Amino acid sequence: MGFRRLARLLVVLAAACLVTFLPISHAQAAPTVEELEAQMDSIWAKLEPAIEEYNNVHNQLTKNKAKSADLAKKIAPLQLQVDLAMNRVGAMASRYYRGGGTSAINAILTSGSPTTLAEQLTLLDQIARIQQRQIATVFTAKERYSAEKIKLDELIALQAKQDADLAAKRKTIQAELDRLNKLRIQAYGSSTAGGSLRIGACPAVYIGGAAGTFAAKAATAVKTACAQIGKSYVFGASGPNSFDCSGLTQYAWAQAGISLTHYTRDQWNEETPVSRANAQPGDLVFFYNDLHHVGIYVGNGLMVHASRAGVPIRMAYIDQGGDSGPEGFRRPK
Repeated sequence: MGFRRLARLLVVLAAACLVTFLPISHAQAAPTVEELEAQMDSIWAKLEPAIEEYNNVHNQLTKNKAKSADLAKKIAPLQLQVDLAMNRVGAMASRYYRGGGTSAINAILTSGSPTTLAEQLTLLDQIARIQQRQIATVFTAKERYSAEKIKLDELIALQAKQDADLAAKRKTIQAELDRLNKLRIQAYGSSTAGGSLRIGACPAVYIGGAAGTFAAKAATAVKTACAQIGKSYVFGASGPNSFDCSGLTQYAWAQAGISLTHYTRDQWNEETPVSRANAQPGDLVFFYNDLHHVGIYVGNGLMVHASRAGVPIRMAYIDQGGDSGPEGFRRPK
């Protein structure tokens, strides 16, 4: 989803919201809690993919800026080597030019042997060729890095525009999220509605494992996720005080020393697929066909996730997530 498509989506959402949430006339019954919940679910299903797209663009921009800076560091010493080599060749050429034929005559008079002169000239030619090869090698490397940096900088310029445009939409998105939260509070009387945030022990099962093993790392990630229960949902946030869905899984696994990208699709593509039958606490569980939502599995069919605006980080049954339960599981590595 590009930023132009996101802009159109927000306009459509705004229009839809005006229609969906027009003031209730006196002739109409007030919407039930279930009706409001269904309306909010429908709007949120459209908003969350847009939030994850912002995460994707912003992450890619950050990575490419780092790559560009790294290439710039590599280019600088190569340029210096080219300049030094050119200076050496230039000095050699200058000396030869100033000496000219006099140097050749002096060589003959001094050595008394044209053979020696020929050897000297051959040696000079070899030195010049070596210098040329050195320059060519360094120059080729420098040109390769420069060409890569030019392409990367062009991509950065495009992504920077996308990032700026998406960032400009954040106020619009946040306003819609705030409005949804107010509706929830009106419907339930508090932002912690929908039952207890903890619906069982968290982790739901005992996770053992010797220090340094994957099981120990998974235990750290799960316990970290459980410790975030009750904190707020904020799109684009990755802790420590608030999170969105992929920000929570990224933060939890970071405490175990494993880095995840703050974007659901990257987390899906970069980690190891596991079947539901083999799912273990710590695995990532994804929802919806476009994989725009993720939680962290904590055992016994339960997960911890940052579900949506207005709802704190909480536990939930994985079969109640998405349209029809999990789309799949991935294991960080």
